[in-house]
Amino acid sequence: MNETLFSQIQKLFERTYAQVGINLEDCLIDRHRCAQLSILAGKSARELSDLARTFLRTADDRLYVGIYYSSWLIEQLERHDPRAGIGDHNIRSLITFAEEINHALHAALQFQNGARAIASEDFARNLELQAQVDTYLVLLLFVAFFRKTQRVSCTDRRWLRFHLFARQFPKAFRDRNLRARYLETTELASSYTEFLDTLNGVRRLDEIRRFRSLDYSGKKKRILALPSGEISSRRVNLICEN
Repeated sequence: MNETLFSQIQKLFERTYAQVGINLEDCLIDRHRCAQLSILAGKSARELSDLARTFLRTADDRLYVGIYYSSWLIEQLERHDPRAGIGDHNIRSLITFAEEINHALHAALQFQNGARAIASEDFARNLELQAQVDTYLVLLLFVAFFRKTQRVSCTDRRWLRFHLFARQFPKAFRDRNLRARYLETTELASSYTEFLDTLNGVRRLDEIRRFRSLDYSGKKKRILALPSGEISSRRVNLICEN
């Protein structure tokens, strides 16, 4: 049986960090359940993308996870499967798809490691920062796979960075908290991935594993403390739900 794109991306993340213990694909929810959970999530959730969302809540010391993808997004990925090649026609869809898997996986891993304050702003920023970093690395793997040399050029990296970081527009959020969250995490992720690009494969793997183990404050300090010669440090303001 052929693996789905979802399961392949989950396995990529798990090989890098740790197995979460469940098939996150079982946590997919439909549009009706998404609407219900959006109401529970509160007013600010109305501004989040309608294309994909990850919902997290706890009850009786259990983590409940729901992952939603719009039918339009799934249709785009089926029509332009990234495993057959990525370009301007499907890069944004792949980014959105991978980030939600990453949110769910790291939330589950953190919960298993004792984290319980999943409603805190630091928890949300931690997941967003980690997702942008990990998605960049996954995109590099996709690009490298389709290069005869298996190497990613500077042009490729600039293209990826444009779609993952430069095209984001956090200032469009009306909610001040969401605006601040995405402005800060995008800035941090952009800086950190520039640093990762200077490392070889072995050092990069060791670095990102240590990075993942940090809380949001630790991640932020790690990025801002990186040597200026390697990176320009910039100040910057499991149960499934179906």
